[in-house]
Amino acid sequence: MSSRFTALLTLATALLAGCAAQHAKLPDGMQAKVAILETTDVHSNVLSYDYYKLKPDSSLGYERTATLIRRARAEFPNTFLFDSGDTIQGSVLADYQALVKPIGCDQELAIYRAMDAIGYDGGTAGNHEFNYGLSFLSQATGTPMNVDGGHSDHCAGPHFPLVLANVDSVRDGQPIFQPWTVVTKTTEAYTADGRKVSVPLKIGIIGFTPPPIMQWDKQNLAGKVTVSGVVEAAQKYLPQLQAQHPALIVAILHGGLDTSPYTPAMENGGWYLAGVPGIDVLLLGHAHTEFPGPHYAGMKDVDAQRGFVRGVPAVMGGFFGKDLGVIELVLDRQQGRWVVDRSQSHSEVRPICAIVAGANKAAAKPDCVPADPQIAPLLTETQAAAITYVNTPIGESSVRMSSYFADEGNMTALAAVNAAQADYVQRELPRTHPELRDVPVLSSAAAFRTGFGGPDDYTDVAAGPLTLRSAADLYFYPNTLAAVKTDGAGLRAWLEKSAERFNQIDPNKAGEQQLINDKYPGFNFDQIQGGIHYVVDLSKPVGQRITTLAYHGKPVTPEQPFIVVTNNYRASGGGHFPGLDGSNIVLAAPDGTREILANWLKSKKQIGVSDLEATSWQFAPLKTHGPIVFTGANGKQDVARQARLTDIRQLKDNDDGTATYTIDLFSP
Repeated sequence: MSSRFTALLTLATALLAGCAAQHAKLPDGMQAKVAILETTDVHSNVLSYDYYKLKPDSSLGYERTATLIRRARAEFPNTFLFDSGDTIQGSVLADYQALVKPIGCDQELAIYRAMDAIGYDGGTAGNHEFNYGLSFLSQATGTPMNVDGGHSDHCAGPHFPLVLANVDSVRDGQPIFQPWTVVTKTTEAYTADGRKVSVPLKIGIIGFTPPPIMQWDKQNLAGKVTVSGVVEAAQKYLPQLQAQHPALIVAILHGGLDTSPYTPAMENGGWYLAGVPGIDVLLLGHAHTEFPGPHYAGMKDVDAQRGFVRGVPAVMGGFFGKDLGVIELVLDRQQGRWVVDRSQSHSEVRPICAIVAGANKAAAKPDCVPADPQIAPLLTETQAAAITYVNTPIGESSVRMSSYFADEGNMTALAAVNAAQADYVQRELPRTHPELRDVPVLSSAAAFRTGFGGPDDYTDVAAGPLTLRSAADLYFYPNTLAAVKTDGAGLRAWLEKSAERFNQIDPNKAGEQQLINDKYPGFNFDQIQGGIHYVVDLSKPVGQRITTLAYHGKPVTPEQPFIVVTNNYRASGGGHFPGLDGSNIVLAAPDGTREILANWLKSKKQIGVSDLEATSWQFAPLKTHGPIVFTGANGKQDVARQARLTDIRQLKDNDDGTATYTIDLFSP
């Protein structure tokens, strides 16, 4: 054990010894109500700001989570606040402080300054904590590490303890962070006859990160640290922690829930960690979902409504500062120790923005809590510098990438997304699923901006310099990447669902017919690439429109296996696509699709026609008696010509920024 941890343990033991006798004399029959508060996967989104669009975004940001924390503290007299990791990476602000203008040893990260302003009792390290390397991690967390490149100095770090039990230094075999610690607070409790008393309450915390960090950050970690499974690490250190006689032991895991057979390399080992004797509370993260919540409904031995995993109270508080996890515990004093009353305890995830009710969701505005006014002034200069940084070029493009005619076959914007997604999965999937190494990888993307919000609601990245803002224009939503395993029949069903974007066309009708089905949103019109070609026959009814489907020139068979890359929304059932309900996900990336795209653009430096796969689909030739029309942004026929859509012609200016276009479906 490291000398630093030994010293801390000695000090903690001495401090706790004085209250041990008092703690042991507490009478049975007492009761205390305690709230465990959790943040996780904040990813350095300190402010409610979108650096890609350069405007405020009230739907995220730690400054609003801070408001929820203050409200929870006012509601519950006894609270402990912990963070489950993925804290220092994941935003433009984070990259700026780590890569562009790295902080000095005497400077504290903006996210930690914000968290210290609110006050935390402890936290752990997530997988993304290792993205910038051990040297930066050692410095930024103020943790001297006996590892290659680690800091021996005590630099400015968070004012709360970070615990991590399953990552050891190769040099000495000791944990790089203290594996556990004990937090003691004076707590309000009530005696059996109803008298309020103040008692010391000791909470033990132990932390864990996902073991696959050795693959994900191999370049930063190989030969420097070793990683053990979360269950094995818990079994190693829990006896030491239990020897301190805490009232509760809280496991802070940067991981989610997975009931597949356990291995020490398991990414989301929370279900198995909950089964380790001695763990009283489980804090989760990494999965970018909420627990309790419907995503985990039906999982074995999991109460996805009240928030229990194998009988252990648990919570996972969302991501990007969108939520606060809250576990409300009732503790009963029985036989000289505190016991969780599970019948009166429960968990919940509190969002910073209320769910919008009502039919007209597009016009409604979310009801979001205000930002804590104490946070923004802490990073005024850093914020301004990060905004300047986001406008710096990341590459060049000789191709105009737009969605003005994405519904009609211009895939320039989508092709960049599909290429980046496929590249990521082709590199990452074999590491976790080597048995899928030879399965063809396809990629699916939808044009999120197709005019629904008005004539300016389109993606349009001009040829020329590319910036990080370009990546945001190409990928509008902050989704994460997911890959699913399907077959030829599933692929065809996917494409049939997407083709509902179009109305059925009657070739014999003399009058105008609308091409686009306005009831089917553009963000559900998935267009798939990766060596496939398909034909959409608009004369056919829904479900029968994909008349040709080939992979590298050969017809796709119903049983032919494919991996299709998409986003977490689609893969988990968003849009109600057949066969997509979350059960066939083979890769759920912790990285955002927008960031994956930006990194791909950086790696390419110069984007040309050869980097973007040609449009993978076409309409079946259809001779109609009347015109087929659609509405688009006014004056964009030149964009159609650039994309070689010579069958599109503007008919009239609608005097509202839009125009009516016609498309000749019989054009060769």
